[in-house]
Amino acid sequence: MAQKALSAPPRISPKQVRATVTWLGVLALAITILLWIIPIAFDIRPGRMLESTIRGLLVGGIYALVALGIVIINKASGVFNFAHGYMMLLGGLIFHTFFNTQQPNVWVSAVFSLVVVLMGVTMTGWRGLIEPRRLLIGLGVGVVLTLLLSIPGSQWQLLRAVVGGAVGAAVMGLAVERFTIRPLIGQPLFTAVLMTLAVNELLHGVTQLVWGSVEIPLPVFDTLKQIGLPARISVDGRETWLAASFNINIELIAAFVLSLVAFGAFVLFFRYTNVGLAMRATAENQQLAQSVGLRVRVILAVAWGIASLLAMAAGVLQAGSSTTPSQRCCWAASTAWAAHWSVGWPSGWCKN
Repeated sequence: MAQKALSAPPRISPKQVRATVTWLGVLALAITILLWIIPIAFDIRPGRMLESTIRGLLVGGIYALVALGIVIINKASGVFNFAHGYMMLLGGLIFHTFFNTQQPNVWVSAVFSLVVVLMGVTMTGWRGLIEPRRLLIGLGVGVVLTLLLSIPGSQWQLLRAVVGGAVGAAVMGLAVERFTIRPLIGQPLFTAVLMTLAVNELLHGVTQLVWGSVEIPLPVFDTLKQIGLPARISVDGRETWLAASFNINIELIAAFVLSLVAFGAFVLFFRYTNVGLAMRATAENQQLAQSVGLRVRVILAVAWGIASLLAMAAGVLQAGSSTTPSQRCCWAASTAWAAHWSVGWPSGWCKN
């Protein structure tokens, strides 16, 4: 009996901890909503409340992409990427540059493609530069990219922007991993976290130096108006219980739909492709994944590239539905980072 009395208490499983954190997050969110609704429920008409709720849900689709990028880096390497906000901003600005350039310069496109090929060929190390097969594939990719990015005319601006923005964002993620995170392998985790803060300031300086600090509109959804869709969806509820009318911009709805499509595509990628399965295995246990032959360093580089691509998509959708000031992008990333902690998202994409 004495031995039973002195026995250690039962251990709490990670699943129980995760469930507890999730319910605490939901409870905190419910309390926050109540504290927001109760003081204003008697001063604001139901229609205004409904409009704010719908707008919040639509904007939440963009935040889902931001949070997914943060989770990918956190699960793959254990690093909280504080530079995600400015990666989102820089990706959106790269997209904007290709979108608004009517007569692209062939030489600039060639240099951009050369940087892309160089980062891709040397993903596993600088020895890739002496492998003929990689160099041949890189040459072909570089020629195709140069041709796509050099197509003149406004009718091809969306194609140029999608290709240039996506490739530029992926290269940005690979560069951050290659030159800032990879040299810190074996160092304390907190060192890598501080490095992301330094990268955040570096990207801030780059955006200020190249594009300035003025809000930049990105009319990427103007084609919706050209095909006959209304600029906004209006609901006149003044004669109903809503007691008010409200409008929802079509750009915000389009951004929400595209966010859901992108989110679903990446979930399918993580679950049903070899690279996605390798990323999930690496997230669970890096040493075990390396012991079965997975190239952990390459997988970590791919994770940073995908996270940067998601950041670019979120930045473009944010810009298409409003503008791209740096404060808004960083605030969106901070909000998604808080949501990532409060509702226990870190394990969401690697579950079976």
